[in-house]
Amino acid sequence: MTTFEARTDIAATPSRVWDELLDLTAWPSRDTSLGRLEGSLVPGGRVTIHVEGSSRAFRLRVVELEPGRRVVLRGGMPLGLFSGTRHYTLEPSGDGRTTFTMAETYAGLLSPLVTRSIPDMQPAFEAFAAGLRRDAEAATSVATHDREDRA
Repeated sequence: MTTFEARTDIAATPSRVWDELLDLTAWPSRDTSLGRLEGSLVPGGRVTIHVEGSSRAFRLRVVELEPGRRVVLRGGMPLGLFSGTRHYTLEPSGDGRTTFTMAETYAGLLSPLVTRSIPDMQPAFEAFAAGLRRDAEAATSVATHDREDRA
């Protein structure tokens, strides 16, 4: 089974990271292979991801959403012939920090054939995790400075 995964420790609370993760407009700045996104991360919602420089679009359904903790997206072919499932997970790691994990797995009868045509997604996963870390830590820094300025 083909799986891609990236993990990073973020110097921000899970709620701050969650807010950044839900901002679909920021996703292309975290992963340059993403052109634009449509939809929203709500239970049962749909998200369409357009690949930069391509006419390809991936339509995904939000199959699980646990606020502040986890989002699971799934897309694929009818009849379960092929599916891709992407997990975004946030774990508190103490001292206001968060461990972020992004993973994708593929399943289905046609999975061995389809996964041969899937490019190496590891660099994109690592870029997304690093971008989320950058954005969440920057937002935390701004919020900290704002509190200090008011004090």
